[in-house]
Amino acid sequence: MADSKPPSAEGAAPAPATPAANAASSGATYKAPKPNPAFRMMGIPVLPRKLPSRNWMIFFAITGTLSAAIIYDKREKKRATARWSKAVSRLAQEPLPNPNQLPRKLTIFLESPPGDGLRVAQDHFAEYVKPVLAASGLDWEFVQGRKEGDIRAAVAERIRRTRQPETASQTQHEIIKEIRRKNGTPEWHGVKGDIVIGRHTWKEYVRGIHEGWLGPLTPPPLPEPEVKKVDETAASEGSEGEKQEPKPEEKPEQKPERPPQPPPYNSPKDYPNSPLPMLIPAEFSPSAPIPFPHILGFSNTLIRLRRSLNRRYLADDIGREVAAVCFAAAREFREDADLTRSEQQTVLEEEEKDWPKSVWKDEKPKEGEEKAVATTPPREKIWASPIVLDPRIAMRMRRFEIQPEEEARAREIVVPEEEIEGWIKGSFRSLYRWAISKPEPNPSWPDE
Repeated sequence: MADSKPPSAEGAAPAPATPAANAASSGATYKAPKPNPAFRMMGIPVLPRKLPSRNWMIFFAITGTLSAAIIYDKREKKRATARWSKAVSRLAQEPLPNPNQLPRKLTIFLESPPGDGLRVAQDHFAEYVKPVLAASGLDWEFVQGRKEGDIRAAVAERIRRTRQPETASQTQHEIIKEIRRKNGTPEWHGVKGDIVIGRHTWKEYVRGIHEGWLGPLTPPPLPEPEVKKVDETAASEGSEGEKQEPKPEEKPEQKPERPPQPPPYNSPKDYPNSPLPMLIPAEFSPSAPIPFPHILGFSNTLIRLRRSLNRRYLADDIGREVAAVCFAAAREFREDADLTRSEQQTVLEEEEKDWPKSVWKDEKPKEGEEKAVATTPPREKIWASPIVLDPRIAMRMRRFEIQPEEEARAREIVVPEEEIEGWIKGSFRSLYRWAISKPEPNPSWPDE
């Protein structure tokens, strides 16, 4: 009887192994990599031998690039500020001819930028301007404004007091100056200078100079307020007083209100017809306009991000301007190539593009302020108006400018890395120096 299953032929190939069998055999022969003995003693596991996933690679690349750009810009900004601080530091070592003589004193003009508060301008001064001034050893004072027109009023009032020194009321600065004169304290006789931060402050600074020298010494007459009928009001108050006796109300303690801003004594239209004072100087105190780029709004996020990553260039420009003020080298304001506009009108003009739209709009009075507006003159919009110059005043203005040899000497200054490095890098540097340093001998140690 024949077999149902014929025998297999000799020499036939064996049947292929199943996947499960392959996996079992490979699992049996796989050996885990042995960790590094040094890592194993430190408790560090086996490091992976493959790159992270695609999403992790994108995250690490973006985060690392942004972090590197921020750290590099911050370090270079410190380097630029430190370079100009070292360039003017030799001025602080120059002795005064008289030990009682006052040092050179500058005037800093600060004002709230359009659409923001005064703290932003103060932070800008402390970050870019103050380190260079502190290294030079010079003294300075502030003239600050919180709203449009404050700097204009302060500059004009200072000039009017120099034109009319014999005034009944004296300011605190004049009282201190009189005490120093009686004590025989000599003042600084030389170039002082003004630092004006921002295009908006510069506009008011120029307007205040023209108002102080070309305007009158007495304020203009204000329009008379409307007078109501006294008889009717008195009769109505008397009849109501007989019926009801008013009860005294307890009012909470309120802070003293800020004094109102004095109105301008003249307008740009009055410049040609205004005579010059007899004691006007041939040259005014030099000034230095300092850049103050400031932009607001969510739609400008990319512009703000680009500026935050390039602050090293702004620090270098501001450091150069402040160093020019410290070295007290000045020149006349120049004109454009086509002789149509002066340098006073075009300086920092690019900052006006960043101002909010509310600066260029006319303010409409509210319902309760309509009567008050009728009795007071309209507020002058200096920021939205072009700068108007009088040739007699413009020719006397001076601008600080650094000399080429001083700038070349500052470029050669090398700032050590330890002065500008951050906390993390500085900590690692100090730790490394402590590790390789040789311990000082202690007499209590046994001799070896």
